[in-house]
Amino acid sequence: MPRETMSPRERWLATLNREKPDRVPMDYWATQEATRQLLEFLGCDFETMTQRLHIDKPLALEPRYAGPPLTGFRDYWGIQYRNVDYGSGLYAEAITHPLAQFASVEEIEANYTWPTVDWFDFSALPALARENAHRPIQGGGSEPFLIYKNLRGDEQAFLDLLMAPEIVHYCLDKMFGFAYDMTLRLFETVPGAVTYSYVAEDLGGQDALMYAPDQIREFLLPRMKRMIDLVRQHGSFAFHHTDGAVRDILPDLIGIGIQVLNPIQWRCPGMEREGLKRDFGDRLIFHGAVDNQQTLPFGSAGDVRQEVMDNLRILGAGGGYILGPCHNIQAVTPPENVIALYETGYHEGWQ
Repeated sequence: MPRETMSPRERWLATLNREKPDRVPMDYWATQEATRQLLEFLGCDFETMTQRLHIDKPLALEPRYAGPPLTGFRDYWGIQYRNVDYGSGLYAEAITHPLAQFASVEEIEANYTWPTVDWFDFSALPALARENAHRPIQGGGSEPFLIYKNLRGDEQAFLDLLMAPEIVHYCLDKMFGFAYDMTLRLFETVPGAVTYSYVAEDLGGQDALMYAPDQIREFLLPRMKRMIDLVRQHGSFAFHHTDGAVRDILPDLIGIGIQVLNPIQWRCPGMEREGLKRDFGDRLIFHGAVDNQQTLPFGSAGDVRQEVMDNLRILGAGGGYILGPCHNIQAVTPPENVIALYETGYHEGWQ
């Protein structure tokens, strides 16, 4: 086995810059329940697990909330949540929608207080970034329509795109503006430390886009481009997460400057790995792609090993691939399969 010559940060940066790393970097996404199960199986803590499995886990750099007191299970948008048990894990689901009762921009302006960057304390971040200088660092970014759906309620949010576009534009301006200010403050607080920013929005369902392309182009892409421009101007990479079948909108996303595409649900129509690599591999770094709907939870360890080797062969050809699950590993996944993922990536991923 070759000897590692790079730190996790150096390995990520080499891949992102289309240079040759010592081996393919590997990331870890999982639910709390799946992680707890894996740690119990291995008999170790999280840090030891990442070392044992050679995972190049980024540090998420986030400021501390220091704004108006939050009561109950409520966030700073005013959305209240409750944990819902889906059998294999708990997920926080919104149970109140603070903007649902308003029928105009004027009503929202008169009755709702938008969060501000001044509600957050960034003072601890420089020391934290220095202590983790060997790791890739994720910080800043945006995912406003996800929040918009919680503020208005899912059904109303989708209706708004057709029936109340002025409310959508107003709210997204507020939310993207907040995300921009937060990201800019982060860059100013830890200059040069952030490897990538998570400029996300779930655009795809299992079989097709969740929105009409014209809606994506009207409401999201111009605002996402402003975020991406900020990220790239500060020397960081624009990491775009979108689930599902999104091939039809990929040229538009590349056009506004995304550089990393996650999570690569390759079983969805149009998301076949060979086609993505052939058509977009010179413009995108691929992240994820180990299927967590079928292979990881229900396949054998041998199936996982084969899929990892296929991903390395297809998506990793000539570089440009970060290995990981396509979204969070679920608690129904056998720990043996998780171990197979990373052991295979480590043994087969040398460049």
